[in-house]
Amino acid sequence: MLERAHVFYSGVVQGVYFRGTAQEIARRYSVSGWVRNLPDGRVEMVAEGEPGDIQSLLEGIREAKRRNITEEDIRREDATGEFGGFSIVAE
Repeated sequence: MLERAHVFYSGVVQGVYFRGTAQEIARRYSVSGWVRNLPDGRVEMVAEGEPGDIQSLLEGIREAKRRNITEEDIRREDATGEFGGFSIVAE
């Protein structure tokens, strides 16, 4: 059963290749969705996949960007299956 994680990252998360890193990690797993910068300095990500793949994605981002993330707000939601891949959304 697919799962959706809607995540907001705070800290020094813009201008540090955060979105590119998230996309690279997502492509290692069967995860689809998107990541984007927000005007308030946070990064927002929506990712869908099998629970284990979502967990691996979240752990991978935490590990890669641990020096940049001060807060991670994860909201679990129902998956919709609407995404065909994982993309970076332009600001």
